[in-house]
Formats: sequence, C-alpha cells, structure tokens
Amino acid sequence: ALTMVPAHTACALLSLAPLLVLGVPPIWTQPEQVHLSYPGVPGSMLVTWTTFNKTESMVEYGLLGSRLFDMSTKGDVALFVDSGVEKRKMFIHRVTLTGLKPAATYVYHCGSDVGWSDMFSFTALNDSSSFSPRFAFYGDLGNENPQSLARLQKETQLGMYDVILHIGELPDNARIGDVFMTQIQSIAAYVPYMTCPGNHEATYNFSNYRNRFSMPGQTESLWYSWNLGSAHIISLSTEVYFYLEFGLELLFNQYEWLKKDLEEANKPENRAVRPWIITMGHRPMYCSDDDQDDCTKFHSYVRLGRNDTKPPAPGLEDLFYRCGVDLELWAHEHTYERLWPVYGDKVCNGSKDQPYVNPKAPVHIITGSAGCREKTDRFNPNPKEWSAFRSTDYGYTRMQLVNATHLYLEQVSDDQYGKVIDSIWVVKERHGFSAWS
Repeated sequence: ALTMVPAHTACALLSLAPLLVLGVPPIWTQPEQVHLSYPGVPGSMLVTWTTFNKTESMVEYGLLGSRLFDMSTKGDVALFVDSGVEKRKMFIHRVTLTGLKPAATYVYHCGSDVGWSDMFSFTALNDSSSFSPRFAFYGDLGNENPQSLARLQKETQLGMYDVILHIGELPDNARIGDVFMTQIQSIAAYVPYMTCPGNHEATYNFSNYRNRFSMPGQTESLWYSWNLGSAHIISLSTEVYFYLEFGLELLFNQYEWLKKDLEEANKPENRAVRPWIITMGHRPMYCSDDDQDDCTKFHSYVRLGRNDTKPPAPGLEDLFYRCGVDLELWAHEHTYERLWPVYGDKVCNGSKDQPYVNPKAPVHIITGSAGCREKTDRFNPNPKEWSAFRSTDYGYTRMQLVNATHLYLEQVSDDQYGKVIDSIWVVKERHGFSAWS
C-alpha cells in the first residue's frame, strides 16, 4: 500500500523547498581539476588543483606498492577572482614534490582534512639525456566536442605517455574552464600536462590561463623552457603578435627571452647533451587552410613579424632557423598538416628520397584537430610545395624522442578508431645552424 505523508508534513517540506534550492551554499572544500606539471627540476613534480573554499594545500603520496601516503608535502594557495560578470572566486593550490626517484611510480591524493581528491598515480620523469620520452600532443581540444578525449584518457592510464603537450586553446572563461579542467583531469592527473597559451585564453588578459596553470620559470606560464631526454623544449606565446592591447612589451620581452634561451641551449656543452630543440606555439607560421588565418598569408606575423608597430616587431622564423631549431609544433588550425622541411617559404629537404634525413631546415607539424565545437577547417585545394600531408580527421599526434639522432612522429585519427594515418622519422646526424648547410 502507498504510505501517505500527512498534509502538514508535506506543507512543511514544500515551504523548505526554496531554501533547499537557494539556501546555504554547499561547502566547497573538495579538490577538483587536479593536474600535474613538470617544474623542470630533476626529481620533482608539481600538483595543481582548485577548491571553491579556502583550505590547506597538502599532497600525501607514496611509492606504488609501499604503504599508501607515507609522505606528505604542503604547498600554498592563491585566491583567483575571475574577471567575468560573476566575479567567481576560486582557490588555486600548488604543491611541489621533490626528491622523487626517477622512473619510480607514486600514488597520491591532494587536498586537506576537509576534503581529499581521488587517488591518482604518476611516474617521476627520468632526467637522463638517454631517456626516450613518449609524448602525445594536440591543440584545440574544446569541452563541447572533445572528440579525442576518451582515447587519450585510456592511453594515458595505460602508461603510453610520459608527457602531454597541449598546444593552446583551452576554454577561456572560468565556468567553461572548470568543466574543461575537470574533463582533462583523467589525463592531466597522471602525466605532466604542459601547455602554451592560445587565442581563446586571451579573455581578461589571459588571467584564467596564467592562474590555472603552473609551468616552469617565472613568466606566469606564458613562455618557458625545460629539458627532457635528448631535447630542450620551448613553449612560447604566439598571441603576443595579435593582442597588442595588452602591451607591446610582452612581444619584445618574449623575443629577448627566446634569444637568450636559444643561445644558452646552443652552447656546445648544452647542445651536446640535449641536441634536439623543439618549440611549441599555438598559431603556425605556415599552413594551407582555407580560412584567411595568419598562417595562410605570406607575410605571417608569427613568421616575419609586424611592421605596423613602433619599433617594428621581429618574427620568429629567422631566429629559429639561426638557432638550429629542429622541430616546430603548432595548432590553431583545426586540421593536421605535416610540412616538408621549410625555410623562407621554400622546401629544404634532406634529399629527394629521404626528405627528413638531415633536413636543411626546421620541420613543422600542425595538430589542432583534437576536437572543438568549430569543427575541423577546410584546406586550400592548391597548397604550396611545402605541404606534405593533410588530414581533416579529428585526432592527435604522438612523438618519441628515441635518441640524439632519431625522432619518430605519428598522427592518430580518432575518426578512424585510433588508426595511425601518417608517420615520419626525423633523422639528424648533426644539430644546430651548421646542420642546414
């Protein structure tokens, strides 16, 4: 039989309904949006997360197979107020773990006595220059159609990658940012998730990006460099060429920093240990898309700089060529495109039969089709000679730095259920400017 609620009880419950809906805000001490990054210091890992109430910042961790959480490290918390209409407050927690054993796997959770995250694990990066790290990289993975996310989640949790590179375009405002950061937690809480800013992050002068991510160096994650295996990896902001309202000094500061960083990386003793120099930036110098973006123009700002500023702003192609950058990774175009080695709009192949064996210029890869609401872009039907392979499938790129001379790249199509649709070996017996001649 149905049990009837007495009328007066029902009325009492109904009168509470508005309170239940509007009432007291929930207690938001539970960590969310957990992600790792590598601070660039051997034996370290940085854990970043968000709470909506102020709490302590603690990571408890231990070696896989030993007693759980037998070590703990405290960190600090910063209040971030989003500049949007809601002026939402969030607390960003950062804890740096140090003294980690290279290649050892740790189990951890983060939070405080008023709320802990799920339990995650990571493998500490190996600092040896003979380490052969495996990467997945992509840009433009939106949260409305994060097409490649499920495959990346599974592959990350299977231990297929040492690092993920996200080459710009993370959602821009705080609320969408929260959803996105929660979605990528299933990848970014297991491997270092290294980022660079894209155009979507420009809202409120990149404040969400600068506050949410914790990259090496002291430039609010806008540009930085780090070493892994036989590579020196540089992350930069192409956006300094487009958002001049945030000040020209950003553009010139970055250029000066890049010059110094590349000079240091090219010192013979440094280049001997980390011969590969790899850059990642959001907007490409070259592309054959059909959308009038900067990279479709011969006088691309990123490639050749800007003459309409005082003083004129230098582009990046000459600097990267002079400093012997081997590989340049880009996104922004919602497509995948592999270029022949290119400089000055001309193909500079190693040889006719083996274009990527001792190439005479940097190799460019554009991988901006991980999944976004704008769908993939269309290609120009008559690309220039430097366009080697193009695909509008949703997908992402894998890379393995095998050793000082060999680097492997492949493109995964998510539309074709994980099929590898393109792959190359880049082979370099010499690195640096002298390798071009």
